[in-house]
Amino acid sequence: MTKRDRTHQVVLLVSLPLLAWLVMMVFHEAGHVLGAWLTGGDVRRVVLHPLAFSRTDVNPNPAPGVVVWAGPIVGVALPLSIWLLAAWRRLRVTPILRFIAGFCLLANGAYLAGGSFDRVGDAGDMLRTGTPIVVLWVVGGLAAASGLALWHRQGKHFGLGRDATPVPVRQAYGCVLALMLIAVGMWGWSLQ
Repeated sequence: MTKRDRTHQVVLLVSLPLLAWLVMMVFHEAGHVLGAWLTGGDVRRVVLHPLAFSRTDVNPNPAPGVVVWAGPIVGVALPLSIWLLAAWRRLRVTPILRFIAGFCLLANGAYLAGGSFDRVGDAGDMLRTGTPIVVLWVVGGLAAASGLALWHRQGKHFGLGRDATPVPVRQAYGCVLALMLIAVGMWGWSLQ
């Protein structure tokens, strides 16, 4: 691997997890917003900031159980659908989208299962609205395991492993551009 190839690889390996984190927050909160709108809730505020934990405030919230579950459901269904569509179309960005989908599964799953112990965040709301704790453990565990499964044997697309291929320049810097655009959009959103 040349020095230039290594630079592109490092750019991708640094920017992609950060991009996946921001995408995960946007999709997760979009799920809460959709759940609120579908059940007649009034979305008062969506907190989206690249340096803070996201949240959606709904009041009145006639169906809090639906709203709280819509976050992780849409938060994994949307990136999975985008990845599957890209894979079906055989787009070059498919490995990037697969990584993001895996990240969204892992993050949402860990959030549900882990949050159940301290009864915080969405997991706390789910428990308060009647979801049994074992459901959070099973759903969270399955989602997290599915995320890890999506990542399995994907290192070659990111310049890692024996059968590694060089990281395409457009993908490396496309991730940086997408990261910057989403971060600026979230920062601008938070000023409202």
